[in-house]
Amino acid sequence: MTIIDAQGRPEPPVGGDEAATLLGFLEFHRATFAWKVSGLDAAGLNTTVGASTMTLGGMMKHLALVEISWFAEDLFGRPMGEPWDSVDWKADRDWDWHSAAGDTPEALLALWEREVDRVRALTAEAMADGGLDRLAVRTWKDGRTPTLRWLLVHMIEEYARHNGHADLIREAVDGRTGE
Repeated sequence: MTIIDAQGRPEPPVGGDEAATLLGFLEFHRATFAWKVSGLDAAGLNTTVGASTMTLGGMMKHLALVEISWFAEDLFGRPMGEPWDSVDWKADRDWDWHSAAGDTPEALLALWEREVDRVRALTAEAMADGGLDRLAVRTWKDGRTPTLRWLLVHMIEEYARHNGHADLIREAVDGRTGE
């Protein structure tokens, strides 16, 4: 039974196996991020805090990219698809962050949700073909090859770090706080 908290987030299972625990924490952090960006207009998604240029809109597009790049490209060796495949990443390494300001809130949310759904399907495919020990097809420059387990832990870390940033930015937008 999945328990949903007051913010609509699924609680990770307290008695699950390794895969259920990892997937549970990733879904919890995805839902936390969705909660942090919910209901914001373009001005809210483009708000910055202090000296940082980081915005919630940029973060949403960045997380969409991180999700699909690790799971489509690295895990399976597949193209990411648009808008990613036609970006000149050499000209702007942070295109995901910079270009978000020109996107509508609806387009950003749709892009993030689409990539999360694609990664859920890719994760299920990998779980059926090797489980957590399934190796990525892309080997790192140093010769190591991450497993699906590593990718899931990395995504949990990525969301946890950015959810901390999102807390600060959302509070600056409208005072909304929470874990």
